[in-house]
Amino acid sequence: MSEVPPNVTGLAERRAKARTEHDHAASDALRDEIRSEGWLVRDTADGFELIPSPSFEVWPTVSSLPEGGSRGPDGGSRGTERDGSSGEPGASTAPGRIGAEDGDTDAATGRDDSADPGRVAEAAEPGRHPGRLGDLDAKKVAESEAAPQQTPEGSELVGRSDDLDGHPERMVSSQLLWDASLSVSRLDETIVPPAEVEEARAARPTVTVALLVDGRPDEVRECVRALVARTEARVLALDLGDVDGAGAVLQELVEEFPRRVEAWHVAESPHWKGGSAGWGESRDRLLRLDTSDVHVVMDTSVVLDGDAVTPLVKALDDDVTAAGWKGVNPREDDEEWLEAEPGEVRGLLGHLFAVRRDTALAAGGFPADARYYRNADLEFSLRLPGTLVALGKDLPVHQDRHRRDDGADPGYRDEESRRTYDRVLGLLRSP
Repeated sequence: MSEVPPNVTGLAERRAKARTEHDHAASDALRDEIRSEGWLVRDTADGFELIPSPSFEVWPTVSSLPEGGSRGPDGGSRGTERDGSSGEPGASTAPGRIGAEDGDTDAATGRDDSADPGRVAEAAEPGRHPGRLGDLDAKKVAESEAAPQQTPEGSELVGRSDDLDGHPERMVSSQLLWDASLSVSRLDETIVPPAEVEEARAARPTVTVALLVDGRPDEVRECVRALVARTEARVLALDLGDVDGAGAVLQELVEEFPRRVEAWHVAESPHWKGGSAGWGESRDRLLRLDTSDVHVVMDTSVVLDGDAVTPLVKALDDDVTAAGWKGVNPREDDEEWLEAEPGEVRGLLGHLFAVRRDTALAAGGFPADARYYRNADLEFSLRLPGTLVALGKDLPVHQDRHRRDDGADPGYRDEESRRTYDRVLGLLRSP
């Protein structure tokens, strides 16, 4: 990492003092000044750390991210920092964001939803698609074009040329647009798919797989590439603090698969790694950034060996609210949960499960008080109405790393797990 200039360190120290004094306006101004120097300040349990500004867009905090995937009319959305600061924009950035200029292509997703002019021009260039001409005789086409034609009432002969000699490109263009024998524009023909196809399209739910990225860049790469290769689902990822360069790898995947992968980056690092971004809050923001019918929770340690997403989505039938890979049920004393056989379960583990997004939102989303993942999936499961089912080991998926290998301190794990489980017990014992 580059050495931090003394003046930047001084700015960060002044910002830390402003935060202590709850001077949020000064804190925001100093943060923006640090950013203008090419650095990001990240708050930690021991104070702060400074990192070079990345090339991609970074938001200050999880809470500053918008909902519903909207970046606002100017490409951003004003948010509030965890310390209560206003998230005011700097001189060169959109509101609430770090490191992206106004008017750029969407830096967090890498997408430009407008048509690619080059591709449009290539598609319109007749010589690019000679195979579409079939076996039509060019001479007959020319003769047909020169002969008087009966124009169907209400139609317009668009693209015709009365001067084809010496302009073969016009004749080719004419061939592409016209049936020479009928002189009817193919563009006027309406192709109506069978009713059952339209019904199937209308009934097919949209699906998003949501990933929380907190390090292990190689794992992130393998997980996302398997998702893209083996499913048709959209991938939505939230990077917490670019731990070990995982956020940079995630951005590479966005650029590699711009129509499939969307990424959001925040400067906050995970709570379980000494930062301030909690698991429940981060998962809940992913849920609210999503716009699909089905929201799939997936850990980056999970790798698909086949399309494991479609079976989960298909299981969301009748009163089934959520379906997952692994399910558990509590013992009679409620002090321990045991792995369940495939079928109806009380809890779904956060390795991989699909949930109806509107139902999850109506139930209050993910538990914001859960700063660590352990038992938070059980709390979320118990808050959901309807039936939960687990599909079990037949699902084409495997896990390369146990979720406990997340670098969290053992004492921290136990404390946060107990805090969350106290709420789980309350849900289990409520009438």
